[in-house]
Amino acid sequence: MKEKILFIINPVSGIGKQKTVEQSVENVLDKEKFDYQIAYTEYAHHATEIAKDATNKRFDIVVAVGGDGSINDCVRGLIGSKIKLGIIPAGSGNGLARCLHIPLDVNKAIEVINNCNSINMDTVRVNGYDYASISGIGFDALIAKQFTGNKTRGFQTYLKLILQDYLNYKPQKYKLLIDGEEIETEALFISFANSNQFGYNAVVAPKASVSDGLLDVSIVKKVPLALAPLVVQFMFFRNFDKSPYVRTYSARNVRVTDFSDGLINLDGEALEFTDKELEFTVNPSSLNVIIPDEKHSEIFPHENKISELIKQIKEKI
Repeated sequence: MKEKILFIINPVSGIGKQKTVEQSVENVLDKEKFDYQIAYTEYAHHATEIAKDATNKRFDIVVAVGGDGSINDCVRGLIGSKIKLGIIPAGSGNGLARCLHIPLDVNKAIEVINNCNSINMDTVRVNGYDYASISGIGFDALIAKQFTGNKTRGFQTYLKLILQDYLNYKPQKYKLLIDGEEIETEALFISFANSNQFGYNAVVAPKASVSDGLLDVSIVKKVPLALAPLVVQFMFFRNFDKSPYVRTYSARNVRVTDFSDGLINLDGEALEFTDKELEFTVNPSSLNVIIPDEKHSEIFPHENKISELIKQIKEKI
């Protein structure tokens, strides 16, 4: 019997790649294995409703086509179900797809779905909101908010926003309980990572695993602008945790006990919280996700891109 697949496409996600998906699905998907349908989202978080409905209609696979936010919407509808999640990256940063080594090319991503190799991965809940990849508070959340409201997308837009706000941003004071250990700190931002990166292969939690039952916390101090090029190299060469400006922890439960910012970044979506505390808990093996049989190398930026990034930082010094 053929398996049933539902492709959920965000028609306005990311960089326009989703426009080619219908034809690619028709050409590349293995029709001897699968019957498929396509649904388009019509408003914010519509994908969560569609994914939940897919569980009632007994689909075997739901494929999220979009960026990290679109994927996360599908995840929220599938947590705890037996349905497999497939991913066709069509966003800007594509952090979760890169972490899972899912190809950024649409046809190659569909080939991964054809092979249907899957793992059980963890998800994370914070104050009633579930996410699959990474969240952050502080400067990270501010940039996410500004990026969401920006008309242009892509790496250069992220870089522009970071450079225009970095100098004037004042680090915040935070109190945390990390598996019961009390920590008071001042930070530029704090990330709470299930996967290893923001996107674009900017790796903020090099040791993070999506299936170890742990949340990786990175507390990042504000770096003097003159030293920023060095920290950029730490991030893109996957040894960010070796920077003297970064402290990392792995934990099952994390609380931010004095949360005055009110703003949090959940997989690229900036949300306003009225809560005075945040509590992060890991939900182990709660999502069945399709991944490649072998790791694919999808490196970005390449060396020339890193050099360009460092050059732009130095121009600000």
